Amino acid sequence: MATEYWFDERAADLACAFFERLLVHSKGGGAGEPFKLLEWQREKVIRPLFGWKRADGMRRYRKAYIEVPRKNGKSTLAAGIALYLLFADGEPGAEVYSAAADREQASLVFDEARAMVEARPQLAKVSQSYRRAITVPSTRSAYRVLSADVKSKHGFNASGVIFDELHAQPTRDLWDVLNTATGARRQPLVVAITTAGYDRESICWEQHEYARQVRDGIIEDDSFLPVLYGADVDDDWLDEAVWYKANPSLGQTIKLDYLRQEAQRAKATPAYQNTFRRLHLNQWTAQESRWLPMEAWDACGAAFDERLLDGAACYGGLDLASSSDIASLVLCFPAEAGEDERYTWLARFWIPAENIVERARRHRVPYDAWVRDGLVIATPGNVIDYAYIAHEIEALSERYNIREIAFDRWGAFQISTALQDAGLTMIGFGQGYASMAAPTKDLLRLVTDGRLRHGGNSVLRWMADNMIVDQDPAGNVKPNKAKSREKIDGIVAGIMALDRAVRRGGEAAGAASLVSVW
Repeated sequence: MATEYWFDERAADLACAFFERLLVHSKGGGAGEPFKLLEWQREKVIRPLFGWKRADGMRRYRKAYIEVPRKNGKSTLAAGIALYLLFADGEPGAEVYSAAADREQASLVFDEARAMVEARPQLAKVSQSYRRAITVPSTRSAYRVLSADVKSKHGFNASGVIFDELHAQPTRDLWDVLNTATGARRQPLVVAITTAGYDRESICWEQHEYARQVRDGIIEDDSFLPVLYGADVDDDWLDEAVWYKANPSLGQTIKLDYLRQEAQRAKATPAYQNTFRRLHLNQWTAQESRWLPMEAWDACGAAFDERLLDGAACYGGLDLASSSDIASLVLCFPAEAGEDERYTWLARFWIPAENIVERARRHRVPYDAWVRDGLVIATPGNVIDYAYIAHEIEALSERYNIREIAFDRWGAFQISTALQDAGLTMIGFGQGYASMAAPTKDLLRLVTDGRLRHGGNSVLRWMADNMIVDQDPAGNVKPNKAKSREKIDGIVAGIMALDRAVRRGGEAAGAASLVSVW
């Protein structure tokens, strides 16, 4: 550590005393009780943040990144920090701001702070509280809530900024604007306090990684305070010891029974598993909300003899995505009488041949290996060759009895017309809740019941792992391509094929449908 930094015990004690003597809790069972700092809040945040000084006596830390799971008291702590910067930091004309992805979220910390002020006469009599501001006339200082409108934030002279739930910031713009707004201050402080997210292109992930590297000594930045609580990537998310490791307030602001209930819910509902891991264990997950449990998906990967499907009736789902991306076809075969009721999917994928290696490097997806292994077919040129795909589907129709092919209407006019001209029945398939909800739920049920057989296709597995869903208030679900981390087109194609097989399979086979994936 650089010798120009020194620890001011008196300053650290005064900061802790401000919390415990002047602030009170305003919510829950502890409402009205003094804000007694928890050990991690005191020793990992407040004492370091306000105790460490530079040679000139100014505060050492100018940024703090605090990542802690939900219900560990982070919003209350953030409110207390904002009030300390407003009332006790010794900054003339202090300007403190609460920022978040939207004004409503930013108001959560501010409203907590305002309730603390109004509950303490010592603070209330020297300040004025408004709907979105607290002012201290004697020092010309103010604490305000900000909207998310970046254009209006230029020209600020911020001495303190509290960013709540940084993971929800849609872009880095507000973060950059408010960080640059502190440049004229003697000892500005920007505090980001957040749970983990899932978007590794976000400003929050950037700050998370920076904090991790500062903590681990990879990057030297004496002005940055990293405070990271969470489970490691290989930790067992059902291990209660891991819960204690990730939740420093467990047993105090968050109860063990509550986490047990949430964990049981995550076990029973795969779509909630990543939510539990992200919000309660602070693990950066690959998806916003996992839909397909990959353990159950992998259990459906037994190999099968494709020759047994020759001549069988089936139903297709075709998803072309964009002309420069991967295109997907899945055939779904209804079960014959006397067979088990497992569904088997037969899948084909196509991708433009040009720039495959560069595409694989840029997106960190092994397209080149999949082409080499015959799992993906490279079509000539730098865009998808729809005529090539149509010709291959025609060839498949000679091997299998393809009764119908459901397709996403977007961008599929050319190929659907060509296939109709070739004698195939093409069915336009909507991508909204009305069309997708039932077969999407059917897919989850089949996977968890072990009634799907996909042969271990690695491209399809990658897409299954990428898939997340939207859910409406009625509980209907549908795939969301925009939120999914990477491509899910093969799963979408399979869902469409499954729908046609379930609806029409009984007519073809007189039994429940069987889906087969290759």
